[in-house]
Amino acid sequence: MTAAPATARPDVEPGLEEFKMFIGGEFVSARSGKTFDTENPYLGRAWARVPDGSSDDVDLAVDAARSALQGPWGEATGFERSRLLRRLGDLVAANAERLARLEVADSGKLYREMIGQLNYLPQWYYYYAGLADKLEGRTIPSDKPNFFVYTRREPVGVVAAITPWNSPLLLLTFKLAVGLAAGCTFVIKPSEHSPAATLAFAELVDEAGFPPGVVNVVCGASREVGEHLARHRGVDKVAFTGSTTTGRAVAKAAAENLNKVTLELGGKSPQIVFPDADLSAAANGLIAGVFAATGQTCMAGSRLIVHEDVHDGLIQLVAERARAIKLGDPNDADTEMGPVANRPQYEKVLGYLKTAVAEGATVAAGGGPSTEQGGLFVQPTVFTDVTPDMTVVREEVFGPVLAAYKFRTEEEALALANDTPFGLAGAVWTSNVHLAHRVAAKLRAGTVWINAYRVLAPNVPFGGFGDSGLGRENGLEAINEYTENKSVWVELTGATRDPFKLG
Repeated sequence: MTAAPATARPDVEPGLEEFKMFIGGEFVSARSGKTFDTENPYLGRAWARVPDGSSDDVDLAVDAARSALQGPWGEATGFERSRLLRRLGDLVAANAERLARLEVADSGKLYREMIGQLNYLPQWYYYYAGLADKLEGRTIPSDKPNFFVYTRREPVGVVAAITPWNSPLLLLTFKLAVGLAAGCTFVIKPSEHSPAATLAFAELVDEAGFPPGVVNVVCGASREVGEHLARHRGVDKVAFTGSTTTGRAVAKAAAENLNKVTLELGGKSPQIVFPDADLSAAANGLIAGVFAATGQTCMAGSRLIVHEDVHDGLIQLVAERARAIKLGDPNDADTEMGPVANRPQYEKVLGYLKTAVAEGATVAAGGGPSTEQGGLFVQPTVFTDVTPDMTVVREEVFGPVLAAYKFRTEEEALALANDTPFGLAGAVWTSNVHLAHRVAAKLRAGTVWINAYRVLAPNVPFGGFGDSGLGRENGLEAINEYTENKSVWVELTGATRDPFKLG
């Protein structure tokens, strides 16, 4: 395998960092020679130049992944996969600072959040390294005494991993760590809005010693690159994180090839606050749920369903804290919220703010762009007097916007919470343990937090109901998404039987 190229070249503009794609164990330019620049959303200017790949580059990457699967990686034992995963985890830990800074430059996410993610990320590789050498089949008692029956867990094959622009490395790792443990190979397509950290991550894959073609990264400015990968006949599974609309298109493309699909899609997650809740804790959880990461997270707790007795007091706490959130340079330690990650998303969020007001919502905090900051900054916004049919309640904003409405009874709270096509996450705030578990059981969501919000771990399954996706990432169960279960029948006597009779 070749070493990563230097980042400075005479033909690259001064100040722009250059990255290459990673195909078949080599760092390469696009076959067309084209490039595109990625913009720093805080600075409002290009900071890196990356290859502008095409369907031809996807074809090369899929071929490389297939060759690795049929070659050295397919022959590797679980113990070897475990060793390499652990090595990759060590390298991520050693390079957490650089990767975090790249994520900040590409997406405007806070450094304080991204360094936390990157320092935690190795745990996924360590966790699945511990599983890679334990993928066992089982023996099945046969109802036919002349047969011995057993099963094998085998890799599903070549995986297309299509990742979004928010937290690219974390959401890639949800797929890559478990898939490598299972023995799969990968072609990764990062978002055109934030490809740099994923391209840099490929350098660590190379350094870890994975055989050529096991992990490939192709980027491109056109959506056609991801579309071609999703429907590629050489792919056996598609793992996608992104919007529900795009997820449906990905699922249709994969279905043409009868491929497995894992979809982690949008959300409109409720936070239910009962009158006996610790309001200070609930307010903090609401801030974490919808204003952390500038609200650009699929699990954002963007619907506040609060008991009428504590509505006004809680709104006051949340609105005051929202108005005090410090916006600014995401690299500064005291900044609490950075810009929206890209201009199309910025315009989309502002559109939702205007629509909410036009439909009758009341602005308790924020409500527009940050004129003080300029650029792609949106004020942390709290809406009250919303109704279940309003756009800001029905649709995923993917920005720092909270919509609050009231309930009177437990049944009404659950009806409001479940009145959504999504079902990714939710929270229950109460000091009543019986109520907490009762409501958590009835929430239609893949993850429910009780008196907390926005907590993840590599060993806990994550995924959604309804329009929030298909399948689960993380945890032991995720291995089933990346393996096929093969049954093997062994005839024990050598006797012949009637060829025209079943069994």
